[in-house]
Amino acid sequence: MSDIPVGPKRVDASKRTWLIASGCAGAVGGVATAIPFVSTFQPSEKAKAAGAPVEVDIGGLQVGEKITVEWRGKPVWILKRSPAQIAELPKLDPQLADPLSKRNPSEFTPKYAQNENRSIKPEVLVVVGICTHLGCSPTDKLQAGPQPSLPDDWQGGFLCPCHGSTFDLAGRVFKNKPAPDNLPVPPHKYLSDTRLLIGEDGNANA
Repeated sequence: MSDIPVGPKRVDASKRTWLIASGCAGAVGGVATAIPFVSTFQPSEKAKAAGAPVEVDIGGLQVGEKITVEWRGKPVWILKRSPAQIAELPKLDPQLADPLSKRNPSEFTPKYAQNENRSIKPEVLVVVGICTHLGCSPTDKLQAGPQPSLPDDWQGGFLCPCHGSTFDLAGRVFKNKPAPDNLPVPPHKYLSDTRLLIGEDGNANA
């Protein structure tokens, strides 16, 4: 298997504050839709600042819905995809820079998410919502179809408003975009069918 070329120098998102990311998205005015953080099961502010895992109840998450939680000062997106959206993911491989998430797996994609769904459960995507270009926060473009700044055959995903990088519904970056890597998948595991732990994986059993 040939090596995937290494893109431009990556930004260490852990060294950037999310305030900078949010400010970049806000600078374009009105593009992003504010999504409240989920507070269920979250630890104290002091514990979060220390990097404590965050427990999330996803029992009420509906197909097509995305919630955002904070972990280590970063936004973590949890999206429930439809069967049709999951079926479309393999068809996008030729358009993607790293379709199988082989690039920098220790940094961006743990072993249990090195698949075309980039997830433990096919229907649930868990990614850090920070663009790998300059640390901005992409906006939701979950609906398929032609839209401003997107191709006519758009199948849903995310658009970074700062420099136009686009990601599919698995957080995989499209070719010829400023972002060099896919959106990071944080360590996570299922405590039950409806409870996620962000920040710890263990065996990452579903």
